[in-house]
Amino acid sequence: MNEYIIEMVGITKDFPGIRANDNITLRLKRGEIHALLGENGAGKSTLMSILFGLYRPDAGQILKDGRPVEVRDPNDANALGIGMVHQHFKLVHNFTALENIVLGVETTRNGALRMDQARTQVMALSEKYGLMIDPDAQIQDITVGMQQRVEILKMLYRENEILIFDEPTAVLTPQEIDELMDIMRGLAHEGKSILFINHKLAEIKQVADRCTVLRKGVLVGTVDVADTSVEDMAEMMVGRKISFGIDKQAADPGDVVLSVKGLSVAGRHDKRAVSDVSFDVRRGEIVCIAGIDGNGQSELVYALTGLMPVESGQITLNGADITHALIRKRNDAGLSHIPEDRHRYGLVLDYDLQQNLVLKKYHHEEMQHRSFIRVGSVRAHAERLIRQFDIRSAQGPDTIVRSMSGGNQQKAIVAREIDTDPEALIAVQPTRGLDVGAMIYVHEQLVRVRDQGKAILLISLELDEVFQLADRILVIYEGRIVAELDGKQATAQELGLYMAGSRKETA
Repeated sequence: MNEYIIEMVGITKDFPGIRANDNITLRLKRGEIHALLGENGAGKSTLMSILFGLYRPDAGQILKDGRPVEVRDPNDANALGIGMVHQHFKLVHNFTALENIVLGVETTRNGALRMDQARTQVMALSEKYGLMIDPDAQIQDITVGMQQRVEILKMLYRENEILIFDEPTAVLTPQEIDELMDIMRGLAHEGKSILFINHKLAEIKQVADRCTVLRKGVLVGTVDVADTSVEDMAEMMVGRKISFGIDKQAADPGDVVLSVKGLSVAGRHDKRAVSDVSFDVRRGEIVCIAGIDGNGQSELVYALTGLMPVESGQITLNGADITHALIRKRNDAGLSHIPEDRHRYGLVLDYDLQQNLVLKKYHHEEMQHRSFIRVGSVRAHAERLIRQFDIRSAQGPDTIVRSMSGGNQQKAIVAREIDTDPEALIAVQPTRGLDVGAMIYVHEQLVRVRDQGKAILLISLELDEVFQLADRILVIYEGRIVAELDGKQATAQELGLYMAGSRKETA
């Protein structure tokens, strides 16, 4: 039997203006977890999309069990036992979990859909692999962690033996990440072979057997993870030594910029998502709201930015009441927002990059004259931000944003929001999907903005990010602020107790 279950040999793929994959060879052993590491835009997702049949290579071949195969589309991939969980899930939101799992391979009898057998099989798989789901819940009503379980069950239901995970932890809480690591180990132990695209070096060290590194579409090398340090993998990825810390001086807070008093926001099922929340963010400080996902962070941010109505309370920016102000009024008053859902709230996916980069400024005098866009000014603005934030795109300002990698989409949003020179910046998971070099750069930019005397409200599920950046930490639990901690003095254990609701601050 061949040692390798899948071999991608000499794969080359060109898009207009860019070579995404340049003569790349990747070999996956049976029963191993093989990580694929690289900067945003390094060609990782393109390579896996070729294996799954979403793209056709311009050169090279794919071998299964040592024999050449042709993967023309995802149906061919499934027939070969190849499944993929995409970074942005491919689910029908108004279908149930069960309906999504069986979609395309439904059981019918006399032209009628029969779900009984499928339900039994799905629940057996759910039990076997610890992927507990509610089969009758609609996708739009469940957490992203549960949606990911549905995606994994889709692969298992089709009896896929080669499982591709594209940035699987980018949208998960720390607890869900630990669960996924356990699930992946269990799948590998069962004989599944896993390809695992990830930027998070600690997670690769935690779960992967081998790691293949790409840089700008070129293969750098494949290493045994156990014998390679995090620092060495980072250097292979970016081509230089990486310092994981940032130079951050003590905060010198000034006047209050963003003030929230007694804020309450309605949630689902007649339950408040945010209850009587009050806090201030001052010039020259980063205040971080930490908490387990689903404790009201999203609704709080939506209320602050105008995406949701306020039930009661007051929001002021530099002393002006913006509680019920329109979104543009808030933006023009100096409020910027890096949203948690970049596709829904951060970008217009079918616009090009220069249009997305000017969304907050197109109505300003330097970008339009008598309601006509100054095309040259918009392009020059985009080219400056592309250089400054290293946004990688096949056709520069003319690239349709939908075609860009998730990490470069995120960089575009960060660039646009920081460039508005905000009085207050609300940053929600600002480094989600970014490689280590880009993550450090964004952290440095946030500290730079703070040191310019701006106020930053950071919402993060990443404890490392919280401790790296926060001057003050507010802990949210079930829609209430339950603690305020000094960013330099707080410990992970203390923070975890507050986040889990096991401890509450006493006045």
